[in-house]
Amino acid sequence: MLDNVPYLPYILSAFIGIGLAAATGFRVFLPMFAVSMASYLHWIPMNENFEWLAGLPTLITTGIATIAEILAYYIPFIDHLLDTISVPMAGVAGSVLFASQFADLGTFPQWALALIAGGGTAATISSGFAGIRAASTATTGGLGNSIVGTTETAGAGIMTVLAMAVPIIAAICAVILVILVIVFGRRAWRRLRGGNKDLVNHT
Repeated sequence: MLDNVPYLPYILSAFIGIGLAAATGFRVFLPMFAVSMASYLHWIPMNENFEWLAGLPTLITTGIATIAEILAYYIPFIDHLLDTISVPMAGVAGSVLFASQFADLGTFPQWALALIAGGGTAATISSGFAGIRAASTATTGGLGNSIVGTTETAGAGIMTVLAMAVPIIAAICAVILVILVIVFGRRAWRRLRGGNKDLVNHT
């Protein structure tokens, strides 16, 4: 019955793309490594324009980058340095992974959707967790940052698996995540700004 649904392949591709984009909002390279490995092992098909994702050089590079990124978030100061570049990097990675799921869509609509849906989702989640980490540093002196980092890594792994295994659930989770991150991320930034103002007033 589902085979007769118009545009079903595009809908499923969008669900997968949104899920992968959300995963890059947590960790930039882990979802790319997972997609590269899955396509390299022929577990999932890959658009011919993105065959470089299925290549061994990409697999090795993203694997090394994944390990380095995960470990770096447990190093004080380095985690905040990464936060300053993680949002644009997540936006790019989310856009690429979203676009990679569309084979027959025209170039302009493909990348327009990728930038808006994929890049927007990834950047929103990444910026939200940057705010949460900044608030954690301000309130716990950085002691809680490892918990935030572990949560991000787990989120990236879970969302990547869901996107490739059950894309509909992944898309629903992505929407919920964006809403939660916007709400709690804004609160974290407001608390941080409020704390900085109080510090200035006391001095």
